[in-house]
Amino acid sequence: MAVKIRLRRMGAKKAPFYRIVVADSRYPRDGRFIEEIGYYNPLEDPAVIKVDTEKAQKWMQNGAQPTDTVKVLLKKAGI
Repeated sequence: MAVKIRLRRMGAKKAPFYRIVVADSRYPRDGRFIEEIGYYNPLEDPAVIKVDTEKAQKWMQNGAQPTDTVKVLLKKAGI
């Protein structure tokens, strides 16, 4: 089972916000997930990034691979 840390799109049309979730790579983008570890709102100025650092580090130590976008967001959050 390949586990990814990725974004899940939420919100209305033209007003997205994203939840940062841990999911099996075979699941659809907005489908089933294992755990929610944070959120990202690009519409606010400056953009809001909230991540549970303990959960993120635990999942990465257990082999979860963040996507490219999530990798950038985690860097900005200081993880």
